[in-house]
This record gives sequence, structure tokens and C-alpha cells, in this order.
Amino acid sequence: MNKYRISFITTIYGVEQYIAKFAESFLGQTYHDIQFIFVNDGTKDASMEILNALIEERFAHLKERIVIINKPNEGLPLARKSGLEVAEGEYVLFADSDDWLELDAVEKIMAMADKTNADIIYFDLVKEYGYKRSIKLEREYTAETRELWVENMFNYRAHGYTATKCFRRSLYTQAFVHTPLLGMHEDMYLMAQLIYRANSIVHLPEVLYHYRKDNENAMCSQRRKVRHTASSRNMLDLYSKFMDNLAESPIKDVADGLVLRAGWHHIIHDYDHYADHPWLGDAIRKARLGTNYRTPLLFQLIVKCYNALFH
Repeated sequence: MNKYRISFITTIYGVEQYIAKFAESFLGQTYHDIQFIFVNDGTKDASMEILNALIEERFAHLKERIVIINKPNEGLPLARKSGLEVAEGEYVLFADSDDWLELDAVEKIMAMADKTNADIIYFDLVKEYGYKRSIKLEREYTAETRELWVENMFNYRAHGYTATKCFRRSLYTQAFVHTPLLGMHEDMYLMAQLIYRANSIVHLPEVLYHYRKDNENAMCSQRRKVRHTASSRNMLDLYSKFMDNLAESPIKDVADGLVLRAGWHHIIHDYDHYADHPWLGDAIRKARLGTNYRTPLLFQLIVKCYNALFH
């Protein structure tokens, strides 16, 4: 049963510098049939105090539609999952609490949903660097080309951001969806599964989301080794959930590229993915080389040789 037309979910951790601007765009949406969900992922700064004060001062009239979840810090993927578990909207939209949106973003998204009855409505964004802006326009994808969309996301030729994809909540609730444990590229791993199930997909060709790239606390500012290790662990965790039937899985066209990339990260960052995933050696042996993978062909060959010698 859907109580609202859309549930709007954000997680909060270490964003005291940005939360006021974000919350004004989040709670100030011109569309009214929204459930607002804030997940406090155990933030230690003043983010929640700032948010609560802003709600009292400017958005008290929305209190009946605002849900605040306070939980220990477990990372972005599990925080988002907590929000999804209390969502009561027909559709779901995520946003990051250090970014901001156009005030009519949800109104335009839901107008497109009303017009098309699509399972997924995706739109465009602008990256905000502080000193410059970079508009990122998406290609046109449909349900018929969803496998290409997933492949392009995993190979970094399409955006994997959840924040630019509004999806029907039943895509999440009516079938198993694997939630990545670590906050690195978790967006694409979640969206790949939802896109695979969508019967209708439509592009709203408007820039509605402002993605902040000048936040030093953001995940993207972490050291390369930490980012790659977390991403590879998520890759292999996702692969393991579907490995018994890859041909019918959301990752069927990218599976070989995933294990080869994880193998490359194992070599260059000295993190033992083989110990965590004993099946990895066999998966790399079976993996086909490809020129359209994120990992260059030369590195794939090195992974194959390393795997043959040591595993």
C-alpha cells in the first residue's frame, strides 16, 4: 500500500557545512505528495542540530510527512536500506545531503511519471566544483536497451548515481535486491539490479540535480587504494550473489569484467581478494578478455598470468 506518491530519502553523516542548503532544496520542493526520510547514520558533528532547527523554523508544517531515523554508523548502503524499509511512496528518490536539487525537481519527475507510468525516470545533473560547473547529460536508454545501460554504468560510460534515478518502489520490494556493504560505487550495484527488473524506463532531459565535488569529506576524496579495495569487495560480493546463475542475472554482461578488475586491484593494492572469495581464481580463469571493460586489455592479461602462476 502506498501512502505517498514518492518517498524522498537522504542519509546524513558529517555534512554540517552543507546540510542547510541541502535541506532547503529537499524540503522546499514544489511537489506536495512527498514523504521525507532523513537517516542519521551516526553523525558526530552538528548536522542533526542544524537540520532540526531548520525544520522547526521553516518547515514545521511538513512534520507529519518527515521521518527521522537515528542509527549507529554503518555506512551509506545500509543507511539507505534503513530509509527504504520505512518508505511508503509509490516511487523512491535518493539524494546526498551535501548536494542540492532544483526546487521543482520532484514536480517535473512526477509529471513524467504521470505521463509515462515508467518504472524508472532518470534525469541529468551538474557537477559543482566550486570554481567551475560541468553539466553531465545522459544518453537515451529504454527497457529494450537496459542491458547496454548496465554495461555502460559498470564501464564508466554512463552515470551510476542513484540520485538521478527515480524508481518504482516495487522494483525493490517484490524481489531479492542485494545491498552492497561498503560505500564505494554502491550506487551502480543497486541500480543495476533495479534497471534489470524495470519494464519501462524514460529519460527526463533536464538538469535537476547539483552534485557537489568540492566536499573533502565525500567518499570520492578517499585515498585511491581505499576506494579501489572497497569497490572490488562490493564487485565480488555482488558477483557471488548471482554466480550460480549469471546468465539470468543483472550482471550477466559485465561479470567477466568485474572479476578481472578485482584481480587487478588485488595485484596493485596488495589486498587478498582470493582469501575472501576462494572461487575467484576459477572465475578469473573462465573470464573472457574484453576491449570494452573498465580495466585495460593489457592489465587483464597481467591478471590472467598472475592468476595462472599463483592461483
